[in-house]
Amino acid sequence: MADTRTPEQRRRIMQSVRQKDTGPEMAIRRALHRLGYRFRIHQKGLPGRPDIVFSARKKVIFVHGCFWHGHDCNKGRLPKTRNEYWKPKIDANKARDERTINELRIAGWESLVVWQCEMKSVEQVLGNIVTFLGPPNCGPNREDASE
Repeated sequence: MADTRTPEQRRRIMQSVRQKDTGPEMAIRRALHRLGYRFRIHQKGLPGRPDIVFSARKKVIFVHGCFWHGHDCNKGRLPKTRNEYWKPKIDANKARDERTINELRIAGWESLVVWQCEMKSVEQVLGNIVTFLGPPNCGPNREDASE
């Protein structure tokens, strides 16, 4: 099946895809901040530069796009064209994600992956995140405030 876009259209579409500060990531960050959690973003010293980092808790959250990270859902399906290009690329992304989470675990960090498709139910996602993190600390001596 041929691509339905011209090469120029496809190039512009692909250039517009963001790697960080995506819509789902921003929605989660805003909601966590409203709930009283304080965090860092894209911390350079950690494997994979996690999207959201809670240093004092030694916990990180990755917000993955279903297509780019090969999730098993409708949004994660490979394109019908150029399968010889996309399959190895997505497989390599999945292998890198697995290595990153393993490196973090070895270093004593816990990881949570939130998938783009899960964002249909933001309340459920937030419930899972709060369960993962525990309650936010209140008052002037919040554990993440010194970061």
